[in-house]
Amino acid sequence: MSDQPAQNGLNPPPPVSEPTKPAASVETKPKKKICCACPDTKRLRDECIVEYGESACTKRIEAHKMCLRAEGFNI
Repeated sequence: MSDQPAQNGLNPPPPVSEPTKPAASVETKPKKKICCACPDTKRLRDECIVEYGESACTKRIEAHKMCLRAEGFNI
């Protein structure tokens, strides 16, 4: 396209772009219930919290959250 006006003296309208979808609608819906997803990381997280307290188990808590996100949960 050029910067010159069209033959009728009017500029053409700007091109219409597709609206972007929010990230939440792009993600797939989880296939499992949250209680049944990531049983291994959940068990390790829970055992750690019972034995050592929540503040000592941040790595296991984050690992479980990452697993849940990978399963499609918005955590």
